[in-house]
Amino acid sequence: MNVSKGFRHLHRYREIAVALARNGFGYVVSEMGFPEAIPFIGNKERKDIHKKTIGERIRLMLEELGPTFVKLGQIASTRPDLVPASIISELVQLQDQVPPFSYADAVRIVEEELGAGLGDLFMVFPETPIAAASIGQVYHAVLKDGTPAAVKVQRPNIQRIVDTDLDILAEFARVAESRLEWARNYRVRDMVEEISKAIRAELDYAAEARQAEKFQLQSRQLKDVLVPDIYWDYTTRRVMTMQYMEGISLSDRTRLDREQIDKKALARQLTDLIIHQILIEGLFHGDPHPGNILVLPDGKLALLDFGSVGKLSQDMRKQFAFFVISLRNQSTSGIIRAISSMGIIPDEVDMILLRADVDDMREKYYATPLSRIRLGEAVNDLFTLAFRHRIRIPSEMTMLGKSLLTLEGVVVSLDPDLSVLEVAEPYGRKLFMERYDPRKLYKKAIEDLPEFLEAASEFPSSMRSMLATIRKGKLRFEAGIPELGVFLRSMDKLTDKLAFSLVLLSFSLLVVGLIIGASLAPQDSVLWNLPILEISFVIAALLLLWLVISLWRSRKL
Repeated sequence: MNVSKGFRHLHRYREIAVALARNGFGYVVSEMGFPEAIPFIGNKERKDIHKKTIGERIRLMLEELGPTFVKLGQIASTRPDLVPASIISELVQLQDQVPPFSYADAVRIVEEELGAGLGDLFMVFPETPIAAASIGQVYHAVLKDGTPAAVKVQRPNIQRIVDTDLDILAEFARVAESRLEWARNYRVRDMVEEISKAIRAELDYAAEARQAEKFQLQSRQLKDVLVPDIYWDYTTRRVMTMQYMEGISLSDRTRLDREQIDKKALARQLTDLIIHQILIEGLFHGDPHPGNILVLPDGKLALLDFGSVGKLSQDMRKQFAFFVISLRNQSTSGIIRAISSMGIIPDEVDMILLRADVDDMREKYYATPLSRIRLGEAVNDLFTLAFRHRIRIPSEMTMLGKSLLTLEGVVVSLDPDLSVLEVAEPYGRKLFMERYDPRKLYKKAIEDLPEFLEAASEFPSSMRSMLATIRKGKLRFEAGIPELGVFLRSMDKLTDKLAFSLVLLSFSLLVVGLIIGASLAPQDSVLWNLPILEISFVIAALLLLWLVISLWRSRKL
């Protein structure tokens, strides 16, 4: 085993290996060669550990290993495309509640980061935090000018601890893939790298503050949501200071009842907000649990904690909208197309089996009233199916699944009759129909014109090269029956692009010819009297109509 990095962290390597062995994973320790590389591991298992499920044992091990591994498990619990459902059910129980660190440490970190004494920075900075978690803790302070503020302070040495653990995990993953077939099959190194990136991002409070400002900009366009101001003079990588907001947490059901808050209206308000963020803005809160949402005295919602943020490209939003519509319309082909567009389907996937599994998933929701379909659960089912077929779903989409599951948990507790899918469907249809907006189609055609022209100009030489290869008898096709449909669809798309390229090229040459001819001709020439631009648009419309009809007819054959 290569432990070039490990000698610096030998004690931590040993702790991790011991935790594996104690929780019934001694065989992993042996298979990875730890006993030879790290002496005195031992194999003192917990009593009755083998009576527990694998998921329970993993959870106990992560809790034993501390903050980095707890955070690792929490992030892994949001990846049903990477982790089996039986293990996720245990990982979601991992708690981020830890004892607070000392007031002296908090003061030292604040003064180091902000470059001044605590008394010069704050009028009030209490000894007791209002919340403590594995990465940091929050204080309700008051700035020198009397402004109430929430100050988030990072745990002492947490950066070094996390870096050490993640370095060791990366080495473990490398060794696992070199020795264990299952680790190679599930691409453990990729998993560790992706999750490590997410953990490191949470350690940068300045980055979180920038995310908060993006949400604040977004909130100005909405009437029912507020995001706290960031006080940049009091914010660094390890300290973040923001506006303190007074309100009722959604987790405080007693106060919600006492203040006679309309829970049904609140559930609808929250659902509209998160769905708008997902499908319209493409920037959404990754963890909308009750503790991160306040009801303000004026009825608005305040969003807190932007360490976990989801982003969806316009294309991803469209594909998710297509998934919502396909699920509602019970379309197996539509769901498969959405999976294909959202993830990377490996070449070895059995498309027949995939289609059968999608049919089974679709049947689960057949004839189910819209109000009873849980969108988050449906997305989770999609990711479970992806795990079964080893389809990697982009992390942006899994963040979406986590956000929706969390949202639906809150919504069900406020209004069991409200369906998130019912709220999302109109947004999805609007987004889907925007694909066919003539103005957007025209804009996209203009943007893609250089690429189409380049493809069209290369088409003759490519055809000559292919014909020469055919004449030499060197052209080979390898397409098994399960992949035949994928191959034919790919050929259809290629043909469509070539046809569109040639049409656009012809049109471009025609327009350029007319304009050049008009510019070279005498001013009293008939060309000067022709409405060249108008003629060009008419020709473009006719060519586009002809192309659409031709492609539509070819699809029907």
